[in-house]
Amino acid sequence: MAAPSYTINFEGLAEYAGVFTHGVLLTAGVAAVVTVLGIMLGIAGAVVRHSGRRNPLYYPWTAYVEIVRNTPFIVQLFFIFFGLPSLGFQFTNEVSAAILALVLNLGAYATEIVRAGIAVTPKGQWEAARVLGLSRLHTYLRVVLPPALKRVWPALVGQCVLVMLGSAVISQISVQDLTYAANWAQSLTFLSFECYLIATLLYLALAVLMRRGMLALGRRIFKGGC
Repeated sequence: MAAPSYTINFEGLAEYAGVFTHGVLLTAGVAAVVTVLGIMLGIAGAVVRHSGRRNPLYYPWTAYVEIVRNTPFIVQLFFIFFGLPSLGFQFTNEVSAAILALVLNLGAYATEIVRAGIAVTPKGQWEAARVLGLSRLHTYLRVVLPPALKRVWPALVGQCVLVMLGSAVISQISVQDLTYAANWAQSLTFLSFECYLIATLLYLALAVLMRRGMLALGRRIFKGGC
């Protein structure tokens, strides 16, 4: 029996180029915001977790990290978008809910990544900072965090890329990202192979550009390495 033939038809998607462009730009924009806020949240969380049980935020933050790292992201997204409004927390739009879910997700993973970098800080650096009369906050900001972030920057970059790729599920709450664009075009043209091939290549391009850009930024900030 002869194999079924299929003619690839990218021309049928020409009129949806704007839809894909909008999806790429929204995905990239969300990824940029989430990366900045998620890393900031992770740094704060790493300091809290490293401070130990005497910090009043230690147990709540530990619970947050464990919950996020041991539940599916799509469940977290649905809980925030569908569950929180039931308690009176309203979102201006679906994008803000998606960003909150992604930031919380990245923040939990970044907390543990940065904490690992802080944990291997030599005792001599802590003692030197104490001798110089630096407060604990200044010790973290000036002595501990810069080398710790340099050590874990590649791991942070990898996690940020994973979160960007995982953001494809935000199309489930009608965020018009790249996956939404591919689904929309496919539903109208039935060109499934073409639509999802384009989406795959665009996600690949975003991931490569994001990884290279962040690693280059790390080399600039930390003066070598990364």
